[in-house]
Amino acid sequence: MGQPKLKDKPEVTAAPPRAEVATVPLGDPLPAERPQTLTRVGWIFLGVVILTFQIPLIARWLRPAQPVVVSIPYTDDFSDPSTVQKNYWTTGGHWRVANGELLSPGVKNNPLWLEARLPRDVAVEFDVRSESPEGDIKVEIFGDGLNHASGYVLIHGGWSNRLSIIARLDEHGASLTELQRRAQARAKELGLQTTGLVETGVFRKDTRMRVEANPYPVQIGRTYHWRIERRGALLRWFIDGQPFMEFEDPFPLGGEGHDRFGFSSWESYLYFDNLRIEPL
Repeated sequence: MGQPKLKDKPEVTAAPPRAEVATVPLGDPLPAERPQTLTRVGWIFLGVVILTFQIPLIARWLRPAQPVVVSIPYTDDFSDPSTVQKNYWTTGGHWRVANGELLSPGVKNNPLWLEARLPRDVAVEFDVRSESPEGDIKVEIFGDGLNHASGYVLIHGGWSNRLSIIARLDEHGASLTELQRRAQARAKELGLQTTGLVETGVFRKDTRMRVEANPYPVQIGRTYHWRIERRGALLRWFIDGQPFMEFEDPFPLGGEGHDRFGFSSWESYLYFDNLRIEPL
């Protein structure tokens, strides 16, 4: 019986030679490139863009002080169509006299400022009606004669005839009720014996706020007689001879920058008449 044959052993082959890897000496690192700077034309273009956006601010800086062309006491029944051009000033809005009344045709908070300085204690009276369902009768007092909400803003039937306010420096500022709540919280936090707005630091000279109420909305087409008066720190507002709202300001606005009166409106068509201003 023959011996079993051994399987042939696999033929061993040599491993292929390793490929040579070429190397490149690193040498010194490349110098960092300086970022490209704007060309002269680029700098000029950038300057023009920046200047364009700053034009309103620059114009405000360069604008001369508002002139004074009339004195207090002052009356105006708007029988003279040229009174708007002669005695008032505005940044915009098609203010005009129409049928012996001053028309404010929805001027988007571009007040018509009387070019007169108000005394610290003063009474301002006029007739006014709104021909818009929104009501929104508005005037500004103790402003700077240039900018909206630079003093007190009085609004009857604002925000779609739902709210009336006396605003200080901002008709959208925090309410007096909110400031009182903050004062109470501050007093509790600091262990103070008082919740006064000034004592707790909640109310300062630059505080922007408003007093809110809604005694009654504006009736379209009805003529109202307004009287605004200030004696000392107390600002009082009467409509048709009846008290409407009041505000006692801890830091009364007055003097240069807070000595002008202006009619105003947002989108409502308002008619003003029989303006009378006298010192108290």
